Amino acid sequence: MLSPHPELETALIRRNPNGDIPVVHDTAFVDPTAILCGKVIVAENVFIGPYAVIRADEVDETGDMEPIYIGANSNIQDGVVIHCKAGGGVSIGQGTSIAHRSIVHGPCTVGDNVFIGFNSVLFNCTVGDGSVVRHNSVVEGCAVPPGFYIPSTSNIHSDSELSGIQPVTLDQAGFSESVAQANSELVKGYKRIRNEF
Repeated sequence: MLSPHPELETALIRRNPNGDIPVVHDTAFVDPTAILCGKVIVAENVFIGPYAVIRADEVDETGDMEPIYIGANSNIQDGVVIHCKAGGGVSIGQGTSIAHRSIVHGPCTVGDNVFIGFNSVLFNCTVGDGSVVRHNSVVEGCAVPPGFYIPSTSNIHSDSELSGIQPVTLDQAGFSESVAQANSELVKGYKRIRNEF
């Protein structure tokens, strides 16, 4: 059940100018230094790390906006920024890892069991289920098919540039799963010690 949490009503959980306030599932963990603003929905067992910023506050020409949705068992790591342009939404699937200091800028859809590496940038794109985007990569204006591997420092700006991209190997998929599992355990650990700091 998704519901607003009074204990999360701090300076870091903010309404947007439309009056939307984030909705965080009670099994999720949001670090006290993270900022959530506006039409943000955080599902079960999500980990949101230190200094992450998730902000849904820009509207389209009709004054409306799509939400930023973080799916169950996903993790948004330290310093990640998620934002939307002109009311466009961001949807992040289940069991997905968005690694340290990455930027996900809507409109954008990231599937289930995806790994996005450190300092990567996603904009106006779709990343299919089970794909891996390694560190310091840029993906914009294209649709990455399910199960594809984008090497570190890649710059993909169109569907045609995906032609040289290879499928994810079992080792790469295993790494992605291990990151998601480690962060799932962090949710439990941090929730257990929540009142100690």
